[in-house]
Amino acid sequence: MTSPAAVRPAAVHPAAVLWDLDGTIVDTEPLWMAAEHELAAQHGATWTDEDGLALVGSELLVAARIIKERIGSDWTPEEIVDWLVTRLAASLAADQPWRPGAAELVRALAEAGVPQALVTMSYRSIAEPVIAALPFDAVVTGDSVSRGKPHPEPYLVAAELLGVDAEHCLAVEDSVTGATSANAAGCVVVVPQHMVVVPPAERRVLLDGLGDVDLERLLALWAQTA
Repeated sequence: MTSPAAVRPAAVHPAAVLWDLDGTIVDTEPLWMAAEHELAAQHGATWTDEDGLALVGSELLVAARIIKERIGSDWTPEEIVDWLVTRLAASLAADQPWRPGAAELVRALAEAGVPQALVTMSYRSIAEPVIAALPFDAVVTGDSVSRGKPHPEPYLVAAELLGVDAEHCLAVEDSVTGATSANAAGCVVVVPQHMVVVPPAERRVLLDGLGDVDLERLLALWAQTA
């Protein structure tokens, strides 16, 4: 017989909600791929959409090393990252192509008093317009951690900044790399699938998107999975 102490009902809401940026809150993946195509063309090389999709969610220096080899560039990975970051920062400063339902959910969670963090492998300069527009309590970017996604460090750092346990957090991620990182940190992960297919896993909920997910449904998904 299970003792009462061993049965813990799930909390009404997570201790915090931790958000990916690219492809989850803002539809930046087409912007990344356009920049990659432009960079390849400058090097007289070809770049395919499949090449771009393979990098979704990756740490930028890891992606840059792959790009360098693929297009035969004599640039360093750091130079490739700087070039891409400059392009993306300018694009997002001019316009933020929000993913359906994401910004609304961030604001609804804030109104409900649920702490939130942005956890992205994009660098701070890219994320700034989103940070300015939405009420995040903490921010973790790719240039602020030593080990990026799929390592759990970004999500563990975000939870620490918020003063909560990652195992009591819900993460929202759209990539295999990001979902792997969040699950490895102990988070429940909601995946509004977008440009890549994310496989099912324990403590992971797959959705078609966030367009029809309101606060009540998000909290119900948490209660069912936590």
